[in-house]
Amino acid sequence: MELIRKYIALTKPGIIRGNVMTAGAGFLFGARGTVDGPLLLAVLGGTTLVIACGCVLNNYLDRHLDARMARTKQRAMVTRQISVSAALVYAVLLGVAGFGILIAFTHWLVVLLGVIAVVFYVVVYGYVKRRSPLGTLVGTVPGAASLVAGYVAVRGSMDGGAFILFLIMVCWQMPHFYAIAIRRKDEYAAAGIPVLPIKRGIRHTKTQILLYIAAYVVAVAALSIFGYAGKTYLVVMLIVSVLWLRLAAKGLKNTGKDTVWAGKLFGFSLIVLMVFSLMISLDHWLP
Repeated sequence: MELIRKYIALTKPGIIRGNVMTAGAGFLFGARGTVDGPLLLAVLGGTTLVIACGCVLNNYLDRHLDARMARTKQRAMVTRQISVSAALVYAVLLGVAGFGILIAFTHWLVVLLGVIAVVFYVVVYGYVKRRSPLGTLVGTVPGAASLVAGYVAVRGSMDGGAFILFLIMVCWQMPHFYAIAIRRKDEYAAAGIPVLPIKRGIRHTKTQILLYIAAYVVAVAALSIFGYAGKTYLVVMLIVSVLWLRLAAKGLKNTGKDTVWAGKLFGFSLIVLMVFSLMISLDHWLP
């Protein structure tokens, strides 16, 4: 059982949960009240396995970096409780199963988004994050793919709504990950990962957080402005987003407790994502 838990941990369940939640929300938003149950299960099941595949490959590539960070040095590949060869076989099996489900039961755009997500997460993000603070921005592409995939699985095309959803997720992820970078600044420095707080300083990172949350407010409003979501969604999301923006603004004034503030911002970002996912899931039934 302990070994099974190690294999499950290798897939980064926290990342899977967040992405599956947004994939389901995107699907329900695109379905507009007419839910195809088998298709939804195929999207969620295939997405889960594809993300798990990408996370295992990421663990494989990052095992040397993980050994330098307190948060990750006990991962199974670092401690050699799971061998490199076993992890690679595991990743291949997950990928074959996941893409097999998506190919057999969903739209070709969903499959394409899955391929893009894995390539960006494992290859592009894995390369850039070691060399530039832009790695955070690159990492938002696979992070936004699940929401968009759920939506296009129903709609069958990349319409304006899909592009707005993509922008929403990019703008949400940047403050979320910058908050982590501030909290874990010393660990990233020890691992030699050039995140923004290390390269440009915490104050600059706080300014970027504020700007991205402001952009998030505009993006969530655009979903209603262009007719994809209703008024209730707009009111709720504006309230939550402005509260998030207010919390970010406080960070520019309070420079003595950056880690505490970043923890609060990170926690609130999760609330923002859950509220957003709930609102677009229910939007068809709301005034």
